[in-house]
Amino acid sequence: MTDPRGPRFGAVITTFVVLAVLLTGSGWLMLAQAAVFAVTAAWPRLGPYGLVYRVLVAPRLAPPAELEPLAPVRFAQAVGLGFALVSAAGYLSGATVVGAVAAGFALVAAFLNGAFGLCLGCELFLAYRRLTGRPLAARVPTP
Repeated sequence: MTDPRGPRFGAVITTFVVLAVLLTGSGWLMLAQAAVFAVTAAWPRLGPYGLVYRVLVAPRLAPPAELEPLAPVRFAQAVGLGFALVSAAGYLSGATVVGAVAAGFALVAAFLNGAFGLCLGCELFLAYRRLTGRPLAARVPTP
């Protein structure tokens, strides 16, 4: 279980990184963001943005009212990794339109999560679980 404010914090940082990618056309910067997605999807506690949140931001906040499961967050990070890899490959190979479109999708998803708490990847994961008959509680109260 995780504090839902952590992934939102990461989404805000991701929004600015992807916006910088779109403004500069830097495939290398998107590749760096892909590495962040990969680490966070594989080991959520070691994700760079999550570490910054836990060390610098969370101690200054009240405890969260509820916690959310890690599985949807990990899935969302894996989806972000896919878009970041397509974007980086597009920019680095000269297919800038492909890179920009993939970065645009990543930007929309990150912005929606950071600004409004709407995690599209998490919702996709939960919808899949409901469709397969394996529902997962979206959030639980903190003890």
